[in-house]
Amino acid sequence: MFSKRFKLVALVFLVLSILVACSSNSANSDNQKKEDNDSKQKAEIVYASAKDINDMNPHLYTGSMPAQGMVYESLVENTKDGIKPLLAESWEVSGDGKVYTFHLRKNVKFHDGEPFNAEAVKNNIEAVQNNAEKHAWIKLSTKIESVNVVDEYTVELVLSETYYPTLVELSMTRPYVFISPKDFINGGTKDGVNGFNGTGPYTLTEHKTDKYATFQANKDYWGGTPKIEKITSKVLPTGETTFLALKKGEVNFAFTDDRGADSLDIEAMNQLVDSGDYQLVRSEPMNTKMIVANSSKTDNPVSETAVREAIWYSIDRETITKDILNGTETIAHTLFSPNVNYADVDLKKRGYDIEKARGILEEAGWVLANGDNVRTKDGKKLAMKLYYDSNSSSQKTQAEFIQASLKEIGIELEIIGEESTSIANRRSTGDYDLLFNQTWGLAYDPQSTIAAFTSEASYKHTTSGIDKADELYKKIEQVMVSTDEQTRKSLYADILTIVHDEAVFIPISNGSVTVVAPKNLNGISFKQTQFELPFELMNFK
Repeated sequence: MFSKRFKLVALVFLVLSILVACSSNSANSDNQKKEDNDSKQKAEIVYASAKDINDMNPHLYTGSMPAQGMVYESLVENTKDGIKPLLAESWEVSGDGKVYTFHLRKNVKFHDGEPFNAEAVKNNIEAVQNNAEKHAWIKLSTKIESVNVVDEYTVELVLSETYYPTLVELSMTRPYVFISPKDFINGGTKDGVNGFNGTGPYTLTEHKTDKYATFQANKDYWGGTPKIEKITSKVLPTGETTFLALKKGEVNFAFTDDRGADSLDIEAMNQLVDSGDYQLVRSEPMNTKMIVANSSKTDNPVSETAVREAIWYSIDRETITKDILNGTETIAHTLFSPNVNYADVDLKKRGYDIEKARGILEEAGWVLANGDNVRTKDGKKLAMKLYYDSNSSSQKTQAEFIQASLKEIGIELEIIGEESTSIANRRSTGDYDLLFNQTWGLAYDPQSTIAAFTSEASYKHTTSGIDKADELYKKIEQVMVSTDEQTRKSLYADILTIVHDEAVFIPISNGSVTVVAPKNLNGISFKQTQFELPFELMNFK
């Protein structure tokens, strides 16, 4: 009897043990799956982008700059502490400033396995130069005479004359970056490329137009394999759609893109931060957001200095920065903030003054007839159009606010939202009265934005209609080749004074780059270029 009971108890114990073991194994399995999922999630950044990455040919200008910055690299890098080595480990400049000799980093390969060497540098720079018209806005492109291979890892860049911003312009996100010569078409890149193999920390592995693009960590990267294994750029409408995608975890990263626009408004950003899942990181001021006026459009009132100056006085920047931008940007009174090289110049301050604006228009002959809301002169209405980026909610709100302000002084302003590519095309063709834009940013200014004053592709239509246009262009040519620091300071002061007095660039605010990221993401920092982020320095806790 005892024996039977013992056997029954033992059997029950055995069954229970098996069930507990199975339960434990199941729990362990579930935990392992969760850990695997967490690990997978931690290894990937999925960022929201309002636009597709487009053509990633680094020698053209339609591609996404943040995406290109992950794939391609330049000889040198522009940092807060000045120009530093990148693909070139060191360099020398000849006494006359015309010859730059670069000593290249060894054992660097393109993503397709091709070696990076002096021949690849020569081929790439010559490919850029063979499309000279496209790059005319970059003054360096007009100064390069030849690229010579000295030996496998030494290359010589010969200029026609001294050009002090040479290293700065070589450090830009494009076009002087390097793609595998195997990707060339017809021996160059101006007709397109058949691949996107750079030397950068990430490789482009998949691209579904207007949906997403995937970048994988380059395990052979000369700077070490990035901790973030995969980065996906997901195309999403700005605003509510991006906000909900972040809340659901469909994307886990958002930042100010190369249109200067944020995918989220500040209220949405604060909600995400308050949830405890996200952090908000903001760079120092990097650029100036502004309204660009077309001085060359003689059939429109915007060609008059008085009209542009009246617009300047009628904009309440304090309300824009505090209420519309929620304190994320600061008031700008000049084209460049004083922390930009050569930009600390004593210029006339035009604050918010509606009565002053009205007086300027009256003096210029623009009058309000009895009962009219819009001023006229010689039978012509004081009316114009302002173009803004339709993907930027803040630009739209600013445009509406400015429209109401100009109505107060008798200006009829039609506001039109368009894609950023369309606005860029208007800027280059001159088909605009007013449009939103921004300066190049800390790494490039003042030289890049100022050089663009003379370029048909950029601001030639903005500057060519002013009285001192010829003098302006002459001084720009002089400052770019000057070897004397004091002379450069004097020339830049004159250049900035001319465009300020003519009010062709109407500053609104000084902008920063804003990042919304998972709270456990470390290593978030910023580049001087403002359009790129060093994803390769990031990692999850």
